[in-house]
Amino acid sequence: MDPSQLTALILTRDEERNLPRAMTSLPHGMNVFVLDAYSDDGTVAFARDAGARVEQRAWTDFVDARRYAMSQITTPWMLMLDADEALDDRLRDAVLAAPGDVDGYVVRRTTYFHGKPMRMWSGEPLLRLVKISSARIEALPAAGGDAALHERLVCDGPVAELDGTLLHYSYPDTRSYREKFDDYTSIEARALPRSMPALFVALALVPLRFANNLLRRSALLDGPRGWYVAWFSALYPAVVRWKALRRKR
Repeated sequence: MDPSQLTALILTRDEERNLPRAMTSLPHGMNVFVLDAYSDDGTVAFARDAGARVEQRAWTDFVDARRYAMSQITTPWMLMLDADEALDDRLRDAVLAAPGDVDGYVVRRTTYFHGKPMRMWSGEPLLRLVKISSARIEALPAAGGDAALHERLVCDGPVAELDGTLLHYSYPDTRSYREKFDDYTSIEARALPRSMPALFVALALVPLRFANNLLRRSALLDGPRGWYVAWFSALYPAVVRWKALRRKR
């Protein structure tokens, strides 16, 4: 694939620590569009110095921001990338080698916690490289409802898969994980109705979800890091429902 026909879309807000890693992992010659939510650090300066096209826009939500940014891209192809992600060498080469005879490409993502890859979050299939004319952005909240969160690309045409790994450095420490957990559960709770039965169901499923994360998704093998993530991932829908129930009418 000709990199000049491809734009990487990156949303940012105070990402001066992560953005250099993300941008330097991209194939040489690829366009980059950064939609920045008025960062207070050096994010914008770095992006512009590195050759990205930068636009600043007041934050609304993840889905709206992605859709707006996608509408500003003029190349036929787009790579959706988070600021805390990076392409490994195999994936970068695979992007350049992609023939472009389908409407989109799935990549496999591995997420890191405390600087180490997590088995529970390894090989996650994500549609990230798409022909813009054939793709759209949709929300996929983890606990259901209408929250504009966990946005994903959807493509109605044929898709293929690329070699390599998308590296996701989302949680450098426990504090960053808990902060995101709290933010995301609060966002999802605001979009759900208040329901005591729904909370009871979510609570009843916690042990099953925890066991599934430990055993089938192999979090048990990651030791205390894995057990920690397995537990809070299992608890996530119940926390969303609890916050929704406590929300003022």
